[in-house]
Amino acid sequence: MPGAEAPASGHSGPAPAPGAEAPASGHSGPAPVPGAEAPASGPTRPAPAHGAHAPASGHSGPAPAPGAEPPASGPTRPAPAHGAHAPAQPRPLHDPDPYSTPPYGEPGPWAPAPPVQHPAATPAHGVAVGAPEAVSAAPVTQEAPAADPWARYDPWAATAVAPLQQADPVEEDVKRRRGRRRRTLIGGALIIALVSGVVGGVVGVQLERSGGIGAVELPQAGVEAPDRDPDSVAGIAAQALPSVVTLHVSGGGRAGTGTGFVLDDRGHILTNDHVVEPAGENGDITVTFHSGDTAEATVVGRDSGYDLAVVRVKGVRGLTPLPLGNSDNVQVGDPVVAIGAPFDLAGTVTSGIISARERPITAGGEKGDGSDVSYVDALQTDAPINPGNSGGPLLDGKGRVIGINSAIRSADGGLDPEGGQSGSIGLGFAIPINQGKRVAEELIETGKATHPVIGITLDMEYSGDGARVAAEGGDGGPPVSTGGPGAKAGIRPGDVITEVDGRPVHSGEELIVKTRAHRPGDRLELTLERDGEERTVSLVLGSSGGG
Repeated sequence: MPGAEAPASGHSGPAPAPGAEAPASGHSGPAPVPGAEAPASGPTRPAPAHGAHAPASGHSGPAPAPGAEPPASGPTRPAPAHGAHAPAQPRPLHDPDPYSTPPYGEPGPWAPAPPVQHPAATPAHGVAVGAPEAVSAAPVTQEAPAADPWARYDPWAATAVAPLQQADPVEEDVKRRRGRRRRTLIGGALIIALVSGVVGGVVGVQLERSGGIGAVELPQAGVEAPDRDPDSVAGIAAQALPSVVTLHVSGGGRAGTGTGFVLDDRGHILTNDHVVEPAGENGDITVTFHSGDTAEATVVGRDSGYDLAVVRVKGVRGLTPLPLGNSDNVQVGDPVVAIGAPFDLAGTVTSGIISARERPITAGGEKGDGSDVSYVDALQTDAPINPGNSGGPLLDGKGRVIGINSAIRSADGGLDPEGGQSGSIGLGFAIPINQGKRVAEELIETGKATHPVIGITLDMEYSGDGARVAAEGGDGGPPVSTGGPGAKAGIRPGDVITEVDGRPVHSGEELIVKTRAHRPGDRLELTLERDGEERTVSLVLGSSGGG
């Protein structure tokens, strides 16, 4: 009626008595009388007459006493005019729900009231009065009912506030879960990195050591035929080694090792005199063949001036002699192969070239009387020769013997038959095989070797260029042997011989070397100086018994 404030909204019960506050919440409660605070919202029902108490609706309690605060929320019905009776309720479109199921029945006790507004108080005639004391619009928090697992769907629960006030905890839980997920990811990444590092290190070490994963298999050539070109070093060595032997000599408190090679199938072996010299007259000589077989040997003949000796083994069959070459055909630069037992290492093969020809050398001389001095017009080679190689063969490119290895130039400047215990410095010397063949034949036949001689005594103290004939003979006799080759050619004491067959001679030792390079009976042409004049004489070499 005029002057009454219409309710805002909500399904409320009867309004409260005049001057009474509306209930705070719920789906029922008396509607306010004129002059009272109108409910904020919700549909309303007609209020009873002035001073009457409206019946309770739903599960609401009694109306609040006068002076109480109007309800904060809850459905209400419009209040009738002052003093008027409430009109009859219209007939519902549906039959009442005996189970009070919303929205057709009354709201159940589980549905909380929606929030309501609190408009300012209005006088009965609609004139605004002073604003009453501010009323908080915040809903009154009710204690949440216990969760019912069998609860039915409640559309009014959408207006519930309490369950929806969990923003902060949910956000905190999300952050916590995100933090845990982040830490899990970081930890997993660290573990993966650690495992990857260990695996990578192991794989890297394996790759560095073996170059790959798995078993190491290096490329390799297949099996080839053992045969080699006969003119190659390997081919020459394969042919010659069965004919090269190692000699172990002992006697008179001394011992030594050397090399030799087979001369014929009768068991004759050629070697150096200084190799068998320790055996003396009653010493022992053991010959070891390339096959490993051994045999005892005896001396057939030896000559210290040529530094050659022949020994013989008995009871040995199947011997293969080495073929002999011609040392006069050798040229500087020709390839050569040396075989021997350096430092008792049997079957050692070395190779090199001919460094020089007709190199006059003298070796030995340990006795002091010159009886053990050897004079050799040697072949010089850079093939490594060491102590123990003495007596071994020096082979040409076709595997033929062209020399007998005899001496090396040692690092201290000395020249010894074996170089003492010094190592090779690439200066080795071999007796030409032409000389060796002649001497070996004589030793086998007679046990001795003959020496070609001129029949003169040389002044070994002469320091000038050439070989000077001494003023006196060495044994008290004349310096030029009476009736000898020199005397017949007209040589006199004091003459200086400067050339032999047109080749210069610089010392007495060199003249002996050049002479012994020939056979007895060979003719020589000598150039000499006498009283400042140069003369040429010719003579036939004589012979002397070897020693």
